[in-house]
Amino acid sequence: MKAIIIDDESKARNLLGILIQENCPKITQIFEAKDLLSGVEIIKKETPNIVFLDIEMPEHSGLEILNFIEKDVLNFEIIFTTAYSEYAIQAFQLSAIDYLLKPIRPSQVKEAVDKAIQLIGKSQINSRLEELKNSLTSSNFNKIGLPVSDGIKFVCFEDIIMMEADGMYTKISTKTENEILISKPLKHFVGLLKNIPAFYKPHRSFLINLKYITQYVKSDGGYIVMENGKGVSISKEKKEEFLTIVQNIA
Repeated sequence: MKAIIIDDESKARNLLGILIQENCPKITQIFEAKDLLSGVEIIKKETPNIVFLDIEMPEHSGLEILNFIEKDVLNFEIIFTTAYSEYAIQAFQLSAIDYLLKPIRPSQVKEAVDKAIQLIGKSQINSRLEELKNSLTSSNFNKIGLPVSDGIKFVCFEDIIMMEADGMYTKISTKTENEILISKPLKHFVGLLKNIPAFYKPHRSFLINLKYITQYVKSDGGYIVMENGKGVSISKEKKEEFLTIVQNIA
């Protein structure tokens, strides 16, 4: 398996190269480039499986890679390297694009490469890059990328009815699909959507979209009925808070 590191800092390239060699035995060849355009030439010639791509480089940002490579030949997975803020990291996560946050740790590299290997060939990388660029240039995130069996599925926030914990998985109900099982725990989505006002966590096992509540039932300790007909528990410590929220949006 081949990889290329595109970064304008030679020390950063060397360090990442060492971390890849020490932690990712499936990668047997590593190429390097000091800017995007020379990196694109190597990509076209060597057809690497994984591209480690710095975002902030002179002349051309790593985000511009789609401007120089035809979308129909994007047959590799991208792992961005970045020192971006928490706001930007949210954009990466919502777009289902992996990243290594500088300073890079060995465990990060191994985890990112393992994910990339699973997605190669079915990742719709061009769609994900477009979503990432849109998110980074707008303060209004409106979609989330969900890793499914055959790639990445983008869903608008407003179409999500609820999320339910299922061990280390999450069951997501939307307006168009009854249920999507995602191989990430509920706490992952709670963290991602914490700044989206429509989402509320009434119980440790549920994250709901408040706009899809149809009823609050007082019996049996109190529970919520969602638009898809599912009942959602409310923890005792959240009941008063929830009733206040519902009164304010009613």
